[in-house]
Amino acid sequence: MDAVNTIAYTVVASPRGDQALFDWDEHNEAHVREHGVELTEVEQALSDPDRIGAAAYRGTDERRWAYLGATEGRRVLFVVYTRRGRHICVVTARDATEREKRRYRE
Repeated sequence: MDAVNTIAYTVVASPRGDQALFDWDEHNEAHVREHGVELTEVEQALSDPDRIGAAAYRGTDERRWAYLGATEGRRVLFVVYTRRGRHICVVTARDATEREKRRYRE
């Protein structure tokens, strides 16, 4: 049986202030969940009006952005993503380090 790739989109206000779609597929979903983070938490953290920019590592051929943002439950996450048109493609998300949490709360 052939594998079926599923992509789900969630419409949100992007960090740039425009409307964007979260682009979730089996690969980025699995990677984020390996860090114990739920997809809705990532979307909440990137939609956090108090989010702050963070240093992002350089991707191979795509520009990447990183933010520290909090979920509705006040869990502070470090999220790296890239943009593909109107789509936000999450590369990774994890709990913020203690240092990152302090920076976010300052």
